Amino acid sequence: MDEISTSAPPLRGGVVAAQDWRDVAFVHWRVPPEAVAPLLPSGLAPDVHDGTSWVGLIAFELRDARIGPFPAMTRWGSFTEVNVRLYAVDARGRRGVVFRSLEAARLPAVLAARAVFSLPYMWARTAQRPLPGGWEYASRRIAVRPGELGPGFRLAVTVDPSHVVDDATARFLTARWGLFESRLGRTRWLPNEHEPWVLHPARVDSLRDDLCAAAGLPGVTSRAPDSVLFSPGVSSRFGRGEMI
Repeated sequence: MDEISTSAPPLRGGVVAAQDWRDVAFVHWRVPPEAVAPLLPSGLAPDVHDGTSWVGLIAFELRDARIGPFPAMTRWGSFTEVNVRLYAVDARGRRGVVFRSLEAARLPAVLAARAVFSLPYMWARTAQRPLPGGWEYASRRIAVRPGELGPGFRLAVTVDPSHVVDDATARFLTARWGLFESRLGRTRWLPNEHEPWVLHPARVDSLRDDLCAAAGLPGVTSRAPDSVLFSPGVSSRFGRGEMI
């Protein structure tokens, strides 16, 4: 299995997409590996740290999304994103993220991400704002049927910028140099790189979440999280993927 490093291995074959992630809140819960295993694409096993697998609820501002050699998409390439993610490992020992859902406010971005990367983006009304000492994030998925109410999310965190977190748990949850996606019944690996995260301790002041339950993980966010971190952000680049 690959060692966990805060520095990304270099991409091979050129950059196929890039985006900035800013003001990132990482909120995580421990879960049994057997709760995660049925939700993973084929060929993957739950990645385990300190005896458990983990569910992440991540909120941030995605800025200046770009695909291939094209310039940043200024009109619809920036928005607040909220995603539910799991952690998996393949037969080659590569550790990566599995997204169960990603909420985004820009419909063209949702359609492009689904078409190009087969990622489960959902069209939603999303927003974030600074608070004294922290940040607040919100999302409401746009329902398919008029009059229905889609899954919602609201999170407020307080951040301690005077301290930096760099321990084994933080590295396991954030130093992820690729993602796994399911495409036409097969599993694909998509590598990424960015500068090392600068992580600060944070605490959840309030949380209302329907997204984890909608992603097949009911009850997880009804208890206190096991890890809360915050980062000012990074600039990320994605390389050419391959089928596993």
